[in-house]
Amino acid sequence: MTIPRNAVDIAHAVSAGHITARATIQAALERIDALDPGLNAFTAVRREAALREADVLDRRIAAAGPSAAGPLAGVPVAVKEEYDVAGEVTTVGGRGNSNPAQADCAVVRRLRQAGAIIVGRTNMPEFGQFPVGESAYHGDCLNPWDPARSPGGSSAGSAVAVATGAVPVAMGADGGGSLRIPASACGVLGLKPTRGRVSSAPLDEHWFGLASFGAITRTAHDLAVVMDVVSGNEPVDRWRLDAPTRRFIDAVSAPPPQLRILSASNAVMPGARPTPAITQSVRSVSAVLQGLGHDVRPARVAWPVPTAPFLTLYFAGMHVEAQQVEHPNRLESRTRTSARLGALIPQPVVRAALSQAKRVHDGVEAAFGRADLLLLPTLLDLPGAAHDLHGKSWLSAMLASTPTISNTAIFNVSGHPALSVPAGFSHGLPVGAQLVARAGREDLLLAVAAQLHTH
Repeated sequence: MTIPRNAVDIAHAVSAGHITARATIQAALERIDALDPGLNAFTAVRREAALREADVLDRRIAAAGPSAAGPLAGVPVAVKEEYDVAGEVTTVGGRGNSNPAQADCAVVRRLRQAGAIIVGRTNMPEFGQFPVGESAYHGDCLNPWDPARSPGGSSAGSAVAVATGAVPVAMGADGGGSLRIPASACGVLGLKPTRGRVSSAPLDEHWFGLASFGAITRTAHDLAVVMDVVSGNEPVDRWRLDAPTRRFIDAVSAPPPQLRILSASNAVMPGARPTPAITQSVRSVSAVLQGLGHDVRPARVAWPVPTAPFLTLYFAGMHVEAQQVEHPNRLESRTRTSARLGALIPQPVVRAALSQAKRVHDGVEAAFGRADLLLLPTLLDLPGAAHDLHGKSWLSAMLASTPTISNTAIFNVSGHPALSVPAGFSHGLPVGAQLVARAGREDLLLAVAAQLHTH
């Protein structure tokens, strides 16, 4: 039997005994060997460990039947370098850690309980501080559509791993657009969940709630299954969310009712504008949504200004993260600069920024008006060159990165769920459109993504 390429189909085939988990993992390893040398998406490949874990799963299914399989049975999954995997060093993209993690983080534990096999770790800039694929430690990750271009970031390796078909699912994190930006640049789906939807354990929070764990996939059905598996809180979590009222896989299994969708005619940041090609791509998504029966209306949105709370929480979060690594003195100079700035921010200012973030949340909620979803470009332009930040000072790198996150970071501040979906191509490169839902309504995002995938 030909091995399926999507997670849902792989799990069904493995559960039914049509293929073995070993076969699916072996196929993924072969694809990595064939595709990754020129792109550098993977920082480590768990060859022997992944095959051993697949064999254990095969024996369990053979002994107990499909009930022992799990919704991600035999699915090869890659995880970003900031996920703890027991027995492996969590590099966070740099040299700050040297000892292996003692236990899986909550997300990895849930993936494994669902039958997924972790086949490797993926590339990122140190601490995910820039929206690119450049890593001084692991080497630069390149865009599979044009290796001279950036794949976006910071979940660069995860997006490339999925875009090339090396794996159907890769986990990343999003603190300013870090899942959505590379998804847009690589032509795949990237979901930043509602703040509190997915546990950050063993950490109680990440960047004071700016950053969330999430997934990159090629299909909405795969993304829905993964979200069903990884959603939920642990006792340590500072940010918490009630469980969804229905499974995400059920949300994508039937078309949603007619939705009101507000297509923003203005970018989030004052004075910022998407290129004509990006605007046209988003308009094409609007037209498809209208054809599917949704009420799509262009409008100028009164965006709240997220800059002050974002910068405060970002730098304060970088300071906290620098304290969490074993060897802060080994961090890159630009990372140390950000951490030093964060150390200068007093706790009352951080608390004030959290209050400002709540007002940004309320402002985004008000921006919906009577709409169910908001639609806007993920990126304002095509991704830049693959090595744009090489040799740049801390300040130059920060300034160069600002336009990239100008349409995404607001939803990290507000905590709303946001999904980048493929919106066509421009000059041979993918373009992404960003759908945003009210807090807790990832089900609507996934349902619409499933509709778009079939048209």
